[in-house]
Amino acid sequence: MSYKAWGLYTNCESPLVVVLSGSMEPAFYRGDILFLSNPKVPIEIGDICVFKISGRDIPIVHRIIDRHDGKKKGQQLLLTKGDNNGGDDRILYQETNYGQLWIRPNEVVGRVQGFLPYLGMFTIYMTDYPYLKYALLGTVGLFVFLYE
Repeated sequence: MSYKAWGLYTNCESPLVVVLSGSMEPAFYRGDILFLSNPKVPIEIGDICVFKISGRDIPIVHRIIDRHDGKKKGQQLLLTKGDNNGGDDRILYQETNYGQLWIRPNEVVGRVQGFLPYLGMFTIYMTDYPYLKYALLGTVGLFVFLYE
């Protein structure tokens, strides 16, 4: 319940995300937990955003390196790049959406407001090594059974 309330407070459907790759090093490392919000102000060059591209399941954490503003509200076009990547993300956009050269603000899940280093490694290990998850659940179940 409190996670949903926090999401409402930050205007962000996912106010917490875990960094899954090294594309934003040295700003953020794999396993860092990011705190997001979605303020009503326009996205600026240099903002670090989490965005979802249609056709991809996992959100991406990258920095805004260019933007074009349309004449009407909501016509902003954004270009992103990981700090540790050689080039911009246009190739990434086109993997599932041929011809897409920019992302729009409605694809941005939230902007990074803060982080906790490495605390998300636990969730990464649970995903990368499913047997670890089963062993942990079995151990907890055993302790509950034995000490109840």
